[in-house]
Amino acid sequence: MQVPLLDLKLQYGPLKAQILKEIEAVADSQHLVLGPQVEQLERSIEAYTGAPHAIGVSSGTDAQLVLLMALGIGPGDAVITTPYTFFATAGCVARLGARVVFADIDPATYNISVESLEAALARTANVKAIIPVHLYGCCADMEAIQKLAAHYGVPVLEDAAQALGARHPLGAAGAIADAGWYSFYPTKNLGAFGDAGMVTCKDAALAAKIRSLRNHGMEPKYFHHSVGGNFRLDAIQAAVLNVKLPHLDSWGAGRRARAAFYRSEFQKRGLNAALTLPVEPWAGCGVNDHHIYNQFVVRAPKRDALRNALQNAGVGSEIYYPLPLHEQKCFRSLGYSTGDFPEAERAARESLALPIFPELTEAQQLYVTDQIARFYGM
Repeated sequence: MQVPLLDLKLQYGPLKAQILKEIEAVADSQHLVLGPQVEQLERSIEAYTGAPHAIGVSSGTDAQLVLLMALGIGPGDAVITTPYTFFATAGCVARLGARVVFADIDPATYNISVESLEAALARTANVKAIIPVHLYGCCADMEAIQKLAAHYGVPVLEDAAQALGARHPLGAAGAIADAGWYSFYPTKNLGAFGDAGMVTCKDAALAAKIRSLRNHGMEPKYFHHSVGGNFRLDAIQAAVLNVKLPHLDSWGAGRRARAAFYRSEFQKRGLNAALTLPVEPWAGCGVNDHHIYNQFVVRAPKRDALRNALQNAGVGSEIYYPLPLHEQKCFRSLGYSTGDFPEAERAARESLALPIFPELTEAQQLYVTDQIARFYGM
């Protein structure tokens, strides 16, 4: 049996006719950048998340970058985030000449540790932003983070690139704090046909500045108030996302159901003695869609050998992420060393993402479970 980590063709099939119809409408209109499809998507994301303002941009990375630019973050400023995330979270800060400061992760959620964050805030001067990451589709501890941020007078910017649709008792991921962003990269729970992203924020003046900066700081045409960039969202990507967005909640429910099935089967086979399963910190808080499982990540002894065994058996898997950011070559100048963030380093050695997508069959999940049990002799 072959079990891919993700199979986007199964999602595309039922929506193919509708998606192609909308793409054809964009092609016929020849309004290919920004325009009504982008505006529709922005209004829909505002309604879906409760964010007062949503601004469509060219990618999740550009969403973060233009937000930091709009806030004026640059040389001499510090931004605190996690070393256990996709590169862009820290890379965008570095691109603007600001200093990246890391805080270790909570070993249970993989999200930024509140205790480590507090220590970083106490010892760091000129902090201009805190960036918690809602990793794998599970919200960080936003209540505690917001309290710390308020005490230090620092804005919170949510990296919700993997978490559109996830909920926290305080609200929707990406719409809780001062501002945030989403990625619509094809493998995300809501994926475009290429790169696309969205910035969310509460302040109208900030939203207006982001809209200007995404178009080279130009307003009106050929008059530039500031130096921005080409961060415009293509109409075709927005058209695809407009078709898909109404299905996002049902897809999220499908992922949660498959996560629950894994849990049940792992318990039956005694695999809980070998694997450490994802925690759901907001379960029981009146939030039904608290975790949307962009990835289903376990901690696995002999992780690399297990991954090889799964690959040989036709089961896809992935390591998110094999090297924490503080150990990356490009960040050596920050002065961090191996051992500075032990939980992030341990997660990098032990974590493994298993197949999870709404169309994954029970037979496929049983096969995955069987192969893991065979590897551990259970």
